[in-house]
Amino acid sequence: MLKSEDIVYACTCDFAGKTRGKGFPASDMEKRLKRGIGWAPTNTQITCFDAIAPSPFGALGDRVLIPDAATRVTLRAPEMGLSEDFVLGDLHTTDGQPWALCPRSILKAALERLKRVAGLTVVASFEHEFQFRDAGMARGTAYSLQGFRPNRVFAERLMGAMREAGLEPDTIMKEYGVDQFEVTMDPAQGVTAADHSVILRQLVYAVAESCGHAATFTPLQDPAGIGNGLHIHFSFLDENGTPATHDPKGKHGMSAQASAFAAGVLRHVDEIMAILAPSLVSYGRLTPHRWSAAFNNLGVQDREATLRICPVSAMSDIDTARQFNLEFRAADACASPYLQLAALVHAGCQGIEEGLTAPDATEEDLASLAPDLLAARGLHRLPTSLPDALEKFEASTHIRDWFGADFVEVYRLHKQGEIDFLANNSVEETHRAYALAY
Repeated sequence: MLKSEDIVYACTCDFAGKTRGKGFPASDMEKRLKRGIGWAPTNTQITCFDAIAPSPFGALGDRVLIPDAATRVTLRAPEMGLSEDFVLGDLHTTDGQPWALCPRSILKAALERLKRVAGLTVVASFEHEFQFRDAGMARGTAYSLQGFRPNRVFAERLMGAMREAGLEPDTIMKEYGVDQFEVTMDPAQGVTAADHSVILRQLVYAVAESCGHAATFTPLQDPAGIGNGLHIHFSFLDENGTPATHDPKGKHGMSAQASAFAAGVLRHVDEIMAILAPSLVSYGRLTPHRWSAAFNNLGVQDREATLRICPVSAMSDIDTARQFNLEFRAADACASPYLQLAALVHAGCQGIEEGLTAPDATEEDLASLAPDLLAARGLHRLPTSLPDALEKFEASTHIRDWFGADFVEVYRLHKQGEIDFLANNSVEETHRAYALAY
């Protein structure tokens, strides 16, 4: 009698933010942890639309994807329509060295830099917004129990799947936008925080499908609609595991190192936006009065600031130092979370190395200020398009120092391939293409 055989899918989250890989028999797991699976270098140039951007590798070369057993997710719940078994990993050259274009290895190198220059470990959580493409919920349900009720089964399955996968669920709600939801989870240290972001996206897709829905993380389904952000919360631990982000005597309550890190992110944010918000539709969301971000500003509990100092609660059972965190609000889920966190860490490290101090927090509507008044305060609009962001990315000497010249050129080609693929699309067709891809 024929029996089915369990398969594990070994994955990397690539330049397009897509989780791609190969399957192998689960019985071979121990072997694959040592020998990995083969991977073609040109695979990194597969765009989110499955077109291959110009590649310096062509048909040549081989890489090896080595799974990390600690990231394995196994969900077998046929009664719920769920059957998942996948594991994340790192791309290596055939001589065993980390590949310079492996997003997970790139993040590891950034985290090593943070440890080296500041003795700090980053603690982070990725807060995701997404929509159902096909639910057709009535207006008037934003944040409501009425909007949540028809999707309770989805939400409860997702919470259960997250916990089974090793993620700690925090909250889920019916968000403001049409058919939009937000899900949050507890923070994790270092690479694990980005692993959890990759895993969560896959769980949302799988659970939504099991409930008869199709989820999308696109930044903007409708040019006139509400966007889906990816908010990256982060804080720091010192070498003793003690919280190192908060200082009640520091500027805006930040420690000197956190202040310098924040200043570095804001000083270099234009150079890393092509990584943080890497789609053509990302920049329609990054406009004033959308509760996203539009300027290179620091805000205190300001949901339109690019970098937000989050509130702490005297009623919490968690002490202030562990509650205190910063939130980067100008990112979206068209990117690899490994590259996003690496970009923030490198920019922050640059601020620490240069001894910077965080700017004054803004408290007004920056869109109402004239450009000369903004400039006098060191403020300006973020890049307003992907080509604009790519130009600043490519011109940056810091990016080459942080990521390597090879990464800069290959990533630029990747994004240009994505742009070229959509060159003849209407605005509506472009938004629809991203909604289907993500």
